[in-house]
Amino acid sequence: MMKKLILLATLLITATTFTAQAGVQAFEVTPEWTAKITSLAPTTPTATVKRPRRALLFSRMTGYKHWVTPHTAEMVKVLGDKSGAFDVVQTDNVDMFTPVNIKQFDIIILNNNCSDRKKRDLFWDATQDEAKAAMLEKSLIDHIAAGAGLVNIHGAITMQNNSKAFSRMVGGSFDFHPKQQEVTCHLVDPNHPIVKPFEGQPLVHVDEPYLFKNAYKDKNFLPLLEMDTATLDCGKKTKAVRSDKRYVAWIKRHEKGRVFYCSPSHNAQSFENPALLQFILNGIQYAAGDLECEDGPLKETTE
Repeated sequence: MMKKLILLATLLITATTFTAQAGVQAFEVTPEWTAKITSLAPTTPTATVKRPRRALLFSRMTGYKHWVTPHTAEMVKVLGDKSGAFDVVQTDNVDMFTPVNIKQFDIIILNNNCSDRKKRDLFWDATQDEAKAAMLEKSLIDHIAAGAGLVNIHGAITMQNNSKAFSRMVGGSFDFHPKQQEVTCHLVDPNHPIVKPFEGQPLVHVDEPYLFKNAYKDKNFLPLLEMDTATLDCGKKTKAVRSDKRYVAWIKRHEKGRVFYCSPSHNAQSFENPALLQFILNGIQYAAGDLECEDGPLKETTE
């Protein structure tokens, strides 16, 4: 028992030190932080809300625990409450993904849902039942295909990381990430309405830069933010990573549904940028079907 406690303490100290070395420090959600995000969040949505939107915010993790997860959930709730663009129902219950339950929601927001590395299947992790896990994944994919919206934030891309169907829906799977560092995200098209909040300027912040695989190779999405790989330190993989453009946020169609993926951010400090808050709200409105914009796939076939 004592050895386990010592190991846990060592892991916590290591994680805190690693975060601090990157220039940021983990902290808990406080009323003061929520008030700060509320003051910075947009008051009105970019697009007119065509009808009341109900969002399911899913924040369960069975693998790596991102410290930013509760902050991301709080940020999403603030965006919905302040703008009036959508109402939020928060859950960590996978049964909300059954066909009967999921149909209540216009938008599914997946928040850092990292799955265990053994199977990379959060539904299986949660149920320990192959048939039920497959049913829940199919229910989610079918719901989006039928016309609902999907918002996938940072680590949520790993939720069903070995599923080809999930990867096709989202636009890719997680491959790896180097150490936390300052990351420059350029706007792929500064005139696109979703990125307008950045006013033509790149998003520069400390982040855990994600690199992707699988469906990402097809780039069957419209990229929004491109990572500046010229300055990215990926250790031994640096040269290979710099050989191609690396997108970290995009939108895409999945049959009748709409998908928004946003890799930023691993750290809650990033959400203290009003432009990023408006960008995320715009992406949610796109997924909801309220923000109409160009979302055709990028015609690119090499990684």
